[in-house]
Amino acid sequence: MSRNAKINTLLLLVVAALAVLPLALGLGDHKEEPFAGADAQAETAITELKPDYEPWFSPLYEPPSGEVESALFALQAALGAGVLAYYFGLRRGRRQGEARALAAAEGTGGAADAADVGPAAARGTGAAG
Repeated sequence: MSRNAKINTLLLLVVAALAVLPLALGLGDHKEEPFAGADAQAETAITELKPDYEPWFSPLYEPPSGEVESALFALQAALGAGVLAYYFGLRRGRRQGEARALAAAEGTGGAADAADVGPAAARGTGAAG
């Protein structure tokens, strides 16, 4: 087993332990909603400290239950991760394409022609530099 594989296995075990241990140890059993988010905890603290507090804004949409709210939050996180993954994959693909175009130009036209081909010309979007 390589060093990277050992590190990845160890990190996977740590993440699994962080997810399972609070449930297995019964942390939060004394609470009505043991794993409520920070928003709910802040709302509870505010109403305890200052019962006559009036919020400045009201939500545009109030989900019917905590499960729906959690699902919408997970969907938002997944969409954000997908957009970021697409962006970074697109950038990497463009860089690899430019490198292949430069390598092809060097292989067929000699070193002098390869120096004249810039990244924009390799993509076919501009004049040689």
